[in-house]
Amino acid sequence: MPVTTRSTPPSTRSLQQWSARALLAAAVALTSPLWLAPALADTASDGLPLWELGVFAGAVSTPAYPASIERSGLGLVLPVLVYRGEVFRAERGSVGARLVHTEDTEFDIGFAASLPASSNDIAARQGMPDLGTLVEFGPRLKTVLARPDARSQVRLELPLRSVIEVQGGLRTQGFAAEPELIWETRAPASAWRFATSASLIFGDARLNRYFYGVPADLATAQRPAYDAQSGLIATRLSASASRALTPDVRIFGFVRAENYAGNANTGSPLHLRSTGTSAGIGLNWTLRRSEARAR
Repeated sequence: MPVTTRSTPPSTRSLQQWSARALLAAAVALTSPLWLAPALADTASDGLPLWELGVFAGAVSTPAYPASIERSGLGLVLPVLVYRGEVFRAERGSVGARLVHTEDTEFDIGFAASLPASSNDIAARQGMPDLGTLVEFGPRLKTVLARPDARSQVRLELPLRSVIEVQGGLRTQGFAAEPELIWETRAPASAWRFATSASLIFGDARLNRYFYGVPADLATAQRPAYDAQSGLIATRLSASASRALTPDVRIFGFVRAENYAGNANTGSPLHLRSTGTSAGIGLNWTLRRSEARAR
């Protein structure tokens, strides 16, 4: 069966790329570095400025999509807003009303994002629609399971997120869930902070079709039609670190290893490998902060 080619005019492609970066900019401005969330979050806001304005600069490299051979990369210089209100908060991967907050439990709205990828750059997706920027948001329950010492904690996070694609407009692409176990600590007598985590990433049928489905009209001899099902996307292990160089400048980085062997759609012709890695590095520079303190 012949491949149906969907080309995008240069002017339209440029507008789509601008729109994707603009949405990423807005998300980062509200939540600080998305790809470090939820690790390295401020676990106690007492005494910190109520709000901060700054600039974020960084670069990230990830698989083009889970189980892809090709990769996507992006460098960004963006504004950052942090706000630590008693109810409304915008800080390191979460934004919105903090509906429940006790010493050990918090319920809020969390964010995540992933990079766009052109199908022209992905051999297995030639002739298929491009993958747009994905922005995820939804409720998240966070609870502290243990505090090994005064500087560290073990936390469980249970997010359920709606996935929105940004490409020539906005469209829903299903739901994702990522139960995550996190250990984070501050090094004694040091400005370093470290976090490690393990998580499982699940997608509903619509999200998994977005990554792994092959409609009949886009099937080829090398890429047979495939209808994806809901289930596990990946098992993820992450490690991140940050360090304050000055009261206004902080550097950070992360690495992630993902296993796709248990993916619910290993039979898809778009499922091409069993492991993948991501990495990112960045700098956050605070330009202004409030005299008022968060509580």
